[in-house]
Amino acid sequence: MATIAKGRGNYDMTSSTKPRYQQLKEQIISRISSGDLRPLDRVPSEHELVGSTGVSRMTANRALRELTDEGYVERVAGVGTFVADLKAASDLLEVRNIADEIHMRGHEHRAAVIDLEARRVAPDVADLLHVSARSRVNHVFLVHFENDVPIQVEDRYVTIEFAKDFLAQDFQSVTPSAYLSMISPLQEAEHVVRAKVPGSRISRLLTMKANEPCLVVTRRTWVNARPVSFARLFHPGNRFELAGRYRPPGFARSHPQDSKLVELRNFDR
Repeated sequence: MATIAKGRGNYDMTSSTKPRYQQLKEQIISRISSGDLRPLDRVPSEHELVGSTGVSRMTANRALRELTDEGYVERVAGVGTFVADLKAASDLLEVRNIADEIHMRGHEHRAAVIDLEARRVAPDVADLLHVSARSRVNHVFLVHFENDVPIQVEDRYVTIEFAKDFLAQDFQSVTPSAYLSMISPLQEAEHVVRAKVPGSRISRLLTMKANEPCLVVTRRTWVNARPVSFARLFHPGNRFELAGRYRPPGFARSHPQDSKLVELRNFDR
């Protein structure tokens, strides 16, 4: 008998007549069902399972592969294997901070800033921000992670007039959304959503397969009747969905248990 202890759960490879890959699958599923492994928690790698249970690399690979095919776990290339979660959902009727949403789910948020500078913008962005062609605006390009899984690439432009100290901020500690909300509360927002196959850079940053589609939310926000921010938010298509619930004026709110959106996640302004 070989057993692997991980957190509060054990992998007990008994003398059952079941194939060893099936025993290993059932042990992992049992830990997920009991809550010992929570959504987006890391699952032991093939190498760790081989060393702890004595199964062959082929057996560990098959167990993880079938768990992936059955939707129990998600394998992220170059990162690891994680317990599958419901797709991250963005409510188009609200604008919230991605870090707050991740923390509300009991998960860890971190950001990797790739670019932070004042730059001259292309004519299409200048037009959206109502600035002259080739004007300089603040720009940030970063990746948001949930439990070390990349969930969003944010490509944002902000007018210098609105956020003079934008470039001095540490966007690994505070999200651009949170910082802009501290300057002035959001007064108006416009969302456009489309699916597309991203370029190789976005695919690489989100650890997506070649030709895999992503969901792109373009978001423009206004303060004092002037557009101050324009962002492109890229999400892996297989880890993200959009949802909304509308209640016309004068109608009572549904009981929370009747709403399927109570637990859905709303991402970044």
